[in-house]
Amino acid sequence: MTDIKLVPLTPDDREQFINDNQEAFNYGALEEFGRRDEHFEEDGEIISRETIKKAIDSGEAYRIMNGDKKVGGVVLKIDGDKGDLDLLFVSPKAHSKGIGYAAWCAVEKLHPEVKVWETCTPYFETRNIHFYVNRCGFHIVEFYNEHHPDPNEPDAREEFEETFDAMFRFEKIIK
Repeated sequence: MTDIKLVPLTPDDREQFINDNQEAFNYGALEEFGRRDEHFEEDGEIISRETIKKAIDSGEAYRIMNGDKKVGGVVLKIDGDKGDLDLLFVSPKAHSKGIGYAAWCAVEKLHPEVKVWETCTPYFETRNIHFYVNRCGFHIVEFYNEHHPDPNEPDAREEFEETFDAMFRFEKIIK
């Protein structure tokens, strides 16, 4: 059984959190596309350091702990009864052990005031799509692509023209 806790990210763990996040995201991309991949944001990284830093700086960042081991992380943005799951990652070494689901349950307990959760994931992350839809109860509500870029991302159209990346937007309504 997993003993999962969310522990606020400390400044001395920030750099390792970023590295661990990149490792987890790269794992999914490499599984799907192999080493020759055009979906990376920067120098072989699916998610850039800058993207992760911005998420941490503008939200609540937590380490996912399994006992005394760091096994992942999560970054949330809360605005009243709306919550945005900016990042959730589990170390590839800890996949398929229920850690992600236990962490998500801990997030919901941490913020019972949130009635609508939202998150996005790349179209190729089939593990994530399964996790959010089949395990956590999210619904796919939008598909961002070159013909329908994310309206909240001002540079989305230019990015799509360069990479033709696509993302699913998920929503979970808590009743």
